[in-house]
Amino acid sequence: MHFEFDLPLNGRTVVITRAQEQQGEAHQLFKDKGARVLDLPALVIVAPDLWEPLDDALSGLEKFHWIVFSSSNGVRAVEERLQRMGDALERRPNNLKIAAVGKKTAFSLQKLGVVPDFVPPKFVADSLFEHFPASGLGLRILIPRVQSGGRTFLADAFDKTGAQVLEVAAYESCCPTKMPEATAKALLQKEVDAIVFTSGKTVCHTAQLMMKRFGSDWQRQFDGLKLISIGPQTSLSCETYFKRVDQEADPHDLDGLVKACIHSLESM
Repeated sequence: MHFEFDLPLNGRTVVITRAQEQQGEAHQLFKDKGARVLDLPALVIVAPDLWEPLDDALSGLEKFHWIVFSSSNGVRAVEERLQRMGDALERRPNNLKIAAVGKKTAFSLQKLGVVPDFVPPKFVADSLFEHFPASGLGLRILIPRVQSGGRTFLADAFDKTGAQVLEVAAYESCCPTKMPEATAKALLQKEVDAIVFTSGKTVCHTAQLMMKRFGSDWQRQFDGLKLISIGPQTSLSCETYFKRVDQEADPHDLDGLVKACIHSLESM
């Protein structure tokens, strides 16, 4: 039984821009607060152009001190490639420690029976580097990442400390061909109260999808609705593509995103 004060998003329509295969958890969190949830999948996760660089790195895991995961997609790709080799993250070399940027990524590891050795206090790359529990000089770090468009902050920052960093493409994220018709209709009819963004790429791809669907004046569809970002880099992308962001999650995860959405819509 839900009371009205348990449903602060009751009567609100929220559009979620995550990858299609990642929308379930976000859907449920917003629905639990009373929202009507619409999809605008802005990412399609596919294989990188070449698997060889990742496979080569994984075949020599004993050479690394740390493997740093910045997303669940990276965890999934690494585990799948290890499984093809007859191995698994759970059976990694004893000297190899694992860091995860954020509790969603950490949870993806835990589902594989892997407890990360380090998760930063704030779920962003900057916090991971600032609080990293090991000295950089002589450290060998593997960073599986998106093939294109992601930040190179961690590799650059660790490199400056004297660490040996290998970044390898573990997956690619592309823009879908079109947006769902139900979401386009809701935007046209001004039924949407907020759109939530979970990465810089979802922002960029949403802009592309909006332009393709609504033409050169696509930004008019954003009039009167709130744009909610999961974190600092996503907010920068919102400023770049939409010239504004109305609220940023704190903490920078899905729970924080829901809270930011509720807070932003309270003023409407």
